[in-house]
Amino acid sequence: MEDSDNFYNELHVRSSATTAEIKQAYRRLAKIFHPDSNSETADHDKIVQINAAYEVLSDPHRRHSYDQQLRRPQPQKPQRNRQQRTADAQEHYQRYRSTARDADVHLEDWIQQVYVPVTRLLSRILNSLDAQIDELSADPFDDELMENFQAYLEDCRDYLNQAQLTFRSFPNPATVAGAAASLYYCLNQLSDGIEELQLFTLNYDDYYLHTGQELFRIAAGLHYEAKEAVKDRS
Repeated sequence: MEDSDNFYNELHVRSSATTAEIKQAYRRLAKIFHPDSNSETADHDKIVQINAAYEVLSDPHRRHSYDQQLRRPQPQKPQRNRQQRTADAQEHYQRYRSTARDADVHLEDWIQQVYVPVTRLLSRILNSLDAQIDELSADPFDDELMENFQAYLEDCRDYLNQAQLTFRSFPNPATVAGAAASLYYCLNQLSDGIEELQLFTLNYDDYYLHTGQELFRIAAGLHYEAKEAVKDRS
């Protein structure tokens, strides 16, 4: 990529520059080239270029994407005059903005169509276990209490099936791959946990009850990790 196309060179900073260094460089250049500065160095085209560079490099997520873009091999281009360079910089920036908007839309769609409904279903499963076990512990051999517990497990299985179908209905954006992975493993742990609890209802062996509880506990931790990861990206 040519120097004139490189946002780092546009701001006269290294590619390893900190956010504070980028902000400082931008302010210094803005004072020099801003059209309202009434100075001999005022330059509208230049201020367009440094504004485009700053908007990308000052945002950690956009900067990361831009850095990846810079690493790709670029074809050699003929020398261009200043007006062409300015037009190309603006076009490059608009393409980047369009790509960023598409990514934002994809993320919002995933959150609304997958994350929110899956999280709601997971909460229905996870938030009820302790109360259900407390109720059953009054007398595990009571037929009515055991039937209620089995009905709870059937509800859990239904919620889990809905969550799994919803999770697979829409591809997750790369920016929330960690959150999606946590949800995936959370669903798997719950599936195993429900099976263990179901075995307990068949033979009253506390081993299966404790194993099921532990798997639910792990699932709850993964669910929390997913929520924190999404919160960081929102």
